[in-house]
Amino acid sequence: MHKKTQEDSFYDKVYEVARQIPLGRVTSYGAIANFLGTKGTSRMVGYAMGACSGLYPPVPAHRVVNRVGLLTGKHHFGSPTMMQQLLENEGVEVEDDKVKNFKKIFWDPNEELDYNKYQ
Repeated sequence: MHKKTQEDSFYDKVYEVARQIPLGRVTSYGAIANFLGTKGTSRMVGYAMGACSGLYPPVPAHRVVNRVGLLTGKHHFGSPTMMQQLLENEGVEVEDDKVKNFKKIFWDPNEELDYNKYQ
């Protein structure tokens, strides 16, 4: 039996936030970390995204990119182009592994979600 760890709990919170990212929008690892009150844990958010394959309900990890819109997690998607394909299927334009119009389609959980629900 798997004993719940503090890391599991953090990952669960990350997944709850990521599941709220709307179709056709993206957020960053840092924005999720900041929303959860753990600024500076962007890398841990990235680790969580890398570990979410096969979860139910699914986690749209392809919608989480780095702070300038680069698809830095693309190596977790089975093929070098899968993350880009998933984003483009949702209407997100990607060029040279970077989200175009990043600021325009950026989804900030601090503005969209109630922090108290994630505590």
